[in-house]
Amino acid sequence: MNYRLLSVAALILLVVTTLPTQKYIAQSAVGRSVSPEFVASTDKTFDQLMTEAMSAMHRAMHQPEYTADPDRVFVTMMIPHHQGAIDMAKAVLLYGKDPQLRRLAQEIITDQQSEIQLMQLWLRHHGTGS
Repeated sequence: MNYRLLSVAALILLVVTTLPTQKYIAQSAVGRSVSPEFVASTDKTFDQLMTEAMSAMHRAMHQPEYTADPDRVFVTMMIPHHQGAIDMAKAVLLYGKDPQLRRLAQEIITDQQSEIQLMQLWLRHHGTGS
């Protein structure tokens, strides 16, 4: 078995085992944590999960104050945007049947989480001022 296949299998196992209880934290412009209420669970329908993911994303995207720093505004809005994509991908992993789309959803989760970490790192390195 090659390393990439083992890595993907381990990542899928990790995501599937944490899906029902996972919440996310989005970083706001001033470094405060915001905990939207999205939780991927089969206790809700696919439509409910998608609606909740979109609502949480939109609320979090519009929470940061606009500043004179377009880089900061971009990053603070993109973090919840990426998290929304992760949440929608988790809903597909719970309910989707198509193997290609499930694989794509897993890739979205992996890629978007990595990009969120990079943006949070950028925020930490650039302080809270404009």
